[in-house]
Amino acid sequence: MKVTISHQDEMKFEAKTSKSSFIIDCPVISPIEYFLAGIISCSASDMVLLPKNQDKTVTNLVVDGEIVRNESHPCKLNKLHLSYSFDSDADDLLAKRWVMASLETYCSTINTIRDTTSISYSITHNSKLICENEQMISGGGSKIDMGEIESCPS
Repeated sequence: MKVTISHQDEMKFEAKTSKSSFIIDCPVISPIEYFLAGIISCSASDMVLLPKNQDKTVTNLVVDGEIVRNESHPCKLNKLHLSYSFDSDADDLLAKRWVMASLETYCSTINTIRDTTSISYSITHNSKLICENEQMISGGGSKIDMGEIESCPS
């Protein structure tokens, strides 16, 4: 994978990948906001694909992410909390397993930061809070294998 960033003018940059390009307009959207959006999008895509792999459907999916950063430079991420809210045709246990599988196994962006960032999550499934502020164990994780899934292209 290769990404090239080219300065356009003022605080605008063009990001080019092998498949597309987009403009990063700082400070309208900061690089850390793009980074957080990428982390959330990675897990959100799992939350569509994992159920699909089991002939289930997720609707009304919303994933919120909130970070706490160092106040001084380099202002790295210290904590990330993800709140998943969705409806599905599965029971609560399976719904939680989808989130866990994304966090522990499939989402490469979350697994890239998990050794340096404390990660917690909450899940609201079919309008019912089924877990709140659960901590993800840092480190290598535990592989929750739900089979092969499609994924966002690298």
